[in-house]
Amino acid sequence: MCQEMLRVNLTNHQYDIQIERHLLKKCGQWVQTLWKPQRIAVITDSNVAPLYGKMVTESLEACDFQVSLFVVPAGEQSKSLEQAANLYDLLAEDGFTRSDGIIALGGGVIGDLVGFVASTYMRGLHFLQIPTTLVSQVDSSIGGKTAVNTKNAKNLVGTFSQPDGVLIDPEVLNTLDDRRLREGIAEIIKSAAIADENLWDLLASMKDEFELLERAEEVIIPSLKVKRTVVEEDEFDNGSRLTLNFGHTIGHGIENTAGYGVVSHGEGVAVGMVMISKHAEAIGEMPSGTTAQLIQMIEKFHLPTQLEIDSQAVYQAITHDKKARGSQLKIILLEKIGQAKIVSIPIETMKDYLQ
Repeated sequence: MCQEMLRVNLTNHQYDIQIERHLLKKCGQWVQTLWKPQRIAVITDSNVAPLYGKMVTESLEACDFQVSLFVVPAGEQSKSLEQAANLYDLLAEDGFTRSDGIIALGGGVIGDLVGFVASTYMRGLHFLQIPTTLVSQVDSSIGGKTAVNTKNAKNLVGTFSQPDGVLIDPEVLNTLDDRRLREGIAEIIKSAAIADENLWDLLASMKDEFELLERAEEVIIPSLKVKRTVVEEDEFDNGSRLTLNFGHTIGHGIENTAGYGVVSHGEGVAVGMVMISKHAEAIGEMPSGTTAQLIQMIEKFHLPTQLEIDSQAVYQAITHDKKARGSQLKIILLEKIGQAKIVSIPIETMKDYLQ
């Protein structure tokens, strides 16, 4: 059994990421080390609630917390201002105040939505992240980005708000369907590609996504270390943290235009990494052969490397991207596998990357 703790050290806030199998059923004891007895809203979705809602609630109640369980519909469509407003109403009707806490129990959608609600309800309640998908365990549950989608763009409305702690139980990944497992692998491939050649070599040594699942901690921990490093350097996403967006500029545009939930986040990122690398390599901005390496890795884990897209619609979605600055857009390319660079291009040039 692997047990590890990583500390995220920010200027005004520090918190720990606890990684241990079967830790979820002891989450009440973990919360006791962070919060005094109080009211807690556990917010989850309709997929996770039947699996882990009772376990988490009972563990918290056994440790003298008063718990309310709120369940939202599963899926990317719930990451919306409308669903946030519903949660504000539920919290208000249940009498939650700034002395109370919120726990996000679920994948990236729940983590982003609940973090946004916690950071804005009564101008901010403290909250914890308990991610239950691979993509949320290796990426979205740490770093403090919270957001909801609008019709114009993914994650267009949001805040920077750090949790008080993150609990990662790799055992819960066994209840993921294969598509959701692969979605998280796209983020691990990204982390390796931008900052960790050793992680890339580890992925290369694995047969497929099922071997990766058996060895989950071996890839979760280095992926978290990649993200922790850039978050500590650049909490508010103005500099080096942008490297985490490799594949995301195009990927978010694909997600938006396909309809949220039709193309998963990981599928969009996988295709985005390939598309941006192909053109960058063609114009000499990335080393020859890099795209082939990416394609080989992505295909091994049964993720897509191309999709039919409406390039004009994707371009319009990208113009609303948060990485755009006036007529310029910052994109992420690779110096080599394991090292990324930030390049500023005219937004118009993005049309060439979408061909």
